[in-house]
Parts: sequence; C-alpha cells; structure tokens
Amino acid sequence: MFSSTQIGIDLGTANLLVYTKNKGMIINEPSVVAIDVNTKQVLAVGEEAKNMVGKTPENIIAIRPLKDGVIADYQVTTDMLKHVMKKAAKIMGTSMRKPSVVVCTPSGSTSVERRAIQDAVRQCGAKDVQLIEEPVAAAIGADLPVEEPIANVVVDIGGGTTEVAIISFGGVVSCHSIRVGGDQLDEDITQFIRKKYNLMIGARTAENIKMEVGYALIDHEELTMPIRGRDLVTGLPKTIDVSSTEIQGAIRESLMSILEAIRATLEDCPPELSGDIVDRGVILSGGGALLKGIQDWLSEEIVVPVHLAPSPLESVAIGTGRSLSMMKKLQKAK
Repeated sequence: MFSSTQIGIDLGTANLLVYTKNKGMIINEPSVVAIDVNTKQVLAVGEEAKNMVGKTPENIIAIRPLKDGVIADYQVTTDMLKHVMKKAAKIMGTSMRKPSVVVCTPSGSTSVERRAIQDAVRQCGAKDVQLIEEPVAAAIGADLPVEEPIANVVVDIGGGTTEVAIISFGGVVSCHSIRVGGDQLDEDITQFIRKKYNLMIGARTAENIKMEVGYALIDHEELTMPIRGRDLVTGLPKTIDVSSTEIQGAIRESLMSILEAIRATLEDCPPELSGDIVDRGVILSGGGALLKGIQDWLSEEIVVPVHLAPSPLESVAIGTGRSLSMMKKLQKAK
C-alpha cells in the first residue's frame, strides 16, 4: 500500500517552491506564466516564462498570477499549479499518489483568499490540503524551536509581502504583515530612474540593479553599474551608470516601512518574551534578506542581534514541508 506523498508548497509572489520529505527541494521556479491572449492557452511556466517578460509579441503576455502573496488570477494560478504538480510527479515517479499538501499563506490573507488557495491545490489532485502561516513556516525552515515556549522572531521579506512575527509554543503571538517586499523595491528603482534620468527600464533590469548595487541604509563603499533602457525623450536605447548611493535613496522609504513593521511587532510583544528576543535576536528569511547590508542596518536600528536563516530563499518551503509531521502538535497549540 502506498503511503501518500507529503509535499510542502511555498506559493510565493516571486517564486514557487516545492519541497518533499524524501527528496528535499524539488522545484524552485519563478511564479510567472506566459499565456496566449487569444486562446487563453498556457505557453510556458516558470523560468522559461520569466525570460519572456517584456520581450513578447502582443498576443502573448507573461504574467505573475500572485500579487502580494495571494492569488490575483485564480485560473492562471490553477494552471501554474497543475504544471508544477505534473513536474513534481515526474521527479517523484510512482511515489506521487494523491499527495498530502501543506501550502503557506501570508498571515494577513483573508478567509476568501485562503479558500482560493486550497481550492486551487485540490483541483490539482491533492488528497488533503492544509494551510500554514508563512512566518511559522519560515521559522520551522530556519531551524527555530517553534514548539517551545520561547520567543522566535521571524522577519520574512518576500516578493510581495514582508511578514514579521513572534512565534512561541507553535503559534503566532504577535504579527504584522505589510505589502512591501522585493517587488516594491524593484518598482521604487524603476520610478527613480524614470524620474531622474528620463529612462524607462524593465522589471528584470530593476531586479538586477537591486541585486548588484542595492544597499540597506548603512555607510558603504560606493558601487556603480551600467544599465540600459529606453530614453523617454528620444525613444532610443541609452546606457547610463547608476551608483549604490542613488539606489539606496530610491529604496529608502520601503526599507523604513519594513523597519516600522518590525518595531510595531516588537512593541506588541508580551514582556515575558522580551527577554528571549534580547538574547536570541531576530531571524531574517526570504529573498529580501539577501539585500546587501540589511543585517547590520536592522541590528543597529532595533538593537538586538539579527541573524540570517540558513537558506533564506528556501526557508518557507522547507518549513512548509517539514511542518507536515508537526501539524498535529501545532494545531494543539492553537
């Protein structure tokens, strides 16, 4: 008799990750789907679709069906999940029979948004679907002792949202979720370059700028990089140099919003747990945790140690997969 496969899915705004107990991380692809507008047919999913962004003819659009960590386009999300489940079944071989799936959801999502996620995954052939809050999954994936009565503070900076949560005894004690994440930083950079240089750049370029010369609000040795875009005055391609100090200024406001969310969460912390936070500090996960200098900047601002999760990009998916065996304990704690 086959025991059903256990799968954890991190349905992120920027990336979709699938984790299984036996094989670990089996899929990590961008949450992008390329669609033919006329036939509504899915042409590509993941990396292949991401490479098409901004480069397709009019009848093909590459879209991200998730916005701020929740489903914005239900049908396209279902198509994307079906594609991913098929791919997972190929990798897993015969052991993929009616899997039990745990999917993470942003802690700020509504019951309607949560139901949409459950229905979408069920449509793809899952036997039973359980949901887990993103910060709890991130904490489990970062190897924190979430079941114990000690404060674990997680700051998960994803593509669409930043979730800050204090977790103790398997549940969320205090939590703030803001719709500011990596995507917002990209948008800030795009707008800044448009205003200052009259240059139009695409989403991929903005993301590259953030990764190459993006810095949190700390002093650093200035870096520069050449970027290409379309001049809004002449309409012709043009290359300019941007510096890390300029980009720092461009993303300042969004970084301050993230800091405010962390402060607000820590202020809501019960006094009994505050001592733990001073000793144990805060764990950063999600793609935003890889921004240069963010660890030093946050520890300076909130005056507690700030640590990076072992694999920040994957910790939510790993936690989602691992949480299957802990679900019963976690539900008791609620």
